[in-house]
This record gives sequence, structure tokens and C-alpha cells, in this order.
Amino acid sequence: MPDNTQVEPNRELNPELSTEIGPNWFASVMGTGIIANAAVGLPIIGKDLSGLGFVIWLLAALMLVAMLLIKVIQTIIRPHIIKRQFNDPVMAQFFGAPPMAMLTVAGGTILFGPQIMAPETSITIAWVLWFIGTLGGITTAVIITFRLFTHYKIRSDAAFGGWLMPVVPPMVSAAIGAMLIPYAPTLAMQQTLLYACYALFGVSLLSALIIITMIWSRLVHSGTSGGARVPTLWIILGPLGQSITAAGALGTAALLVVDEPIATAMNTMAVLYGVPVWGFAFFWSILASLLTLRALRRKMPFALTWWAFTFPVGTCVTGTSQLALHTELEAFEWAAISLFVGLICAWLIAAIGTIKGLKGGHIMKNPTTSSHVVSKKGQL
Repeated sequence: MPDNTQVEPNRELNPELSTEIGPNWFASVMGTGIIANAAVGLPIIGKDLSGLGFVIWLLAALMLVAMLLIKVIQTIIRPHIIKRQFNDPVMAQFFGAPPMAMLTVAGGTILFGPQIMAPETSITIAWVLWFIGTLGGITTAVIITFRLFTHYKIRSDAAFGGWLMPVVPPMVSAAIGAMLIPYAPTLAMQQTLLYACYALFGVSLLSALIIITMIWSRLVHSGTSGGARVPTLWIILGPLGQSITAAGALGTAALLVVDEPIATAMNTMAVLYGVPVWGFAFFWSILASLLTLRALRRKMPFALTWWAFTFPVGTCVTGTSQLALHTELEAFEWAAISLFVGLICAWLIAAIGTIKGLKGGHIMKNPTTSSHVVSKKGQL
């Protein structure tokens, strides 16, 4: 069976490796934290999973603190690493992960924080994480996209799921911001936050649609790499599922803070927008599954990209739960539960693979020079 993963001829086949932590490591925090947020929002069984959700949120919060400390220390001691990562056209895309990790933990802090601290304290922490995550996400979306337009040298077949990482954070901000709307001190601030979240929704949605179209075009014209980049195709589910989640949460919040008929229109959008997008997400999950199975048959190696199986699927869980809440259909209720089971399985696979990689040491080693992965079509 031929291996369709090729490296651009002018690149080194055996580049020098550096032991380091990249921004892509924060995807593990995202993938862990989304389990907690999704668990308590599940229809039928969500109320029975508060204990599990609390433990998972605590784990995600500790992981976030550890990752931030390691990354800060690494940047202080070896500043050339973050500069190289920032200039790498592939690794730079994952600078969107740290803001999303903070936003995910912020959502869990709203839900679970009062169990170990004063409610006021948990909301304050959530606000801080939301502000930092939102500002960081917007900054990343602008800077990385600008450099993609003006600086990074890429091939015509270079579009991959990682390009979504810098532009998805505003959508996460919109979903978590909806949870914070009731805690804004005045009605005017609540309304301002509501409309700001819809604006963030638009930033991410339109950017994601453009990038998804480019990825589709690359797959049609060039095929897949067949390697560790394949799991990033699951990232496409991230903006889809998160937008359904945001539309549902913002629609519910609108009923409390804006007048009719706008309130009802915003709440209705949760269904009119959410169901068609859910249908496309389901369709894409089938395609991504087939492409992943194809890559596994070609002995796709484990890499941190496997965490792409977690957070995007988690957003589909929360989005489906929102649809179940707004439609009261049992089909969406059981779909949310089924997706949650899949999320747990995906997390276990990614976590076990990461632990094995840490023990072996190879997962910490990254090439100091980037190489272009060439996509090529081939038989199964």
C-alpha cells in the first residue's frame, strides 16, 4: 500500500529536534474542559453527572495552570522557541488554542466553581478568564490571519483544519459570554454583552466558512496527506458545533434582556440556524470518519493532532444539547448522549496516546525547521 505523505524536496528529511512545548498542547486542556461543560448540560442524565463534571473541570483547570506556567518559563528561558513557533506557518495556527483553553475553563468555573469557592469569587475568575481569552482570541485571529496573508510561505494545497484554530476563539467567547450575561451588573451592560457576543459569533462563523471551503477545495483537488494531519479535519466540527451552542445560549439569554420581537427572533434563530448546521456537521463527521479510517489503514502515527477528536466533538455535544432544549425532541436528546459517549472514548484515546508519548519522550520533540506536507490522492 503506497504512502501518500510526501515532504517537499527542498526540505530536510531528518531535521534537528527540539524538546519543547508548543501552543498545540493547550488543545488537551480544551478537550478535557469541554467534557465537564458538556456533561452537566446533557438532557436526561446531565443532573447526575455533576460530580464527574466537577472532577473533569478541576483537572482541566490544573492542566491550564500547568501549561501556562511551563509556556511562560520556556519563553523566558528560551525565547527563541516561541519566536520560531510564531514564524512556523503550521505551528503558529495553534496559538488560537491557549485562548480557547482559558475560555473553556471559564465556562466550567461558572458551572462548578461555587462548589469550592464563594459564588462571587467563581464569577470573578470566570470574567477574568473570559476577558483574557476573548482579547487573546481576537488578537490571535487578527495577527495570525494577517501573517498568513502577508508572511507565511505556503503551498496551494496547504489548507488544513489547523487554519481554523485562530478564528474559532471568538465563537467560544460568544458561547461562554452568553453564560455570563446574567451576571453583568446592569441591563444596559447585559444587552451590550449580548450584541457583542453576536458580533463575535459573526467574526468566527464567516471566517470559518471561508476556510472550510478552502479545505474542501484542497481535498477535492489534492486529496489528503494520509498522515498525522488527517485528525485536523475534525476541527471543522468545532466552529459548527460551537456556533450551534452559541446560537442556543444567546437565544435563551436574549429572552431575559431584550424586548420583543427581537428576543423571540434571537431565540428562534437557535433552531432555524442550529438544525441545518447540525445536519452538515453530521454529514462532515461521516466524511471525517472515513478519511480517518483510511489514514489508520495506512498506519497514521499518534500525534497531538489526535486531540482534534475531542474538543470539536464536545462542541457538537453542547450544540445538540441546545437543540434538545429548544426543540424538546427525544431524537436530539439521545443524539447528545450518544455523542457524549463518543467524546469520552475519543478523550481516552488521546489521553492514553499522550501519556505514552510523554513516557517515550518523543512527543515533546519538535523539528526546528518546518516541512510542507504534500497532499496526494491514491487508492484505499
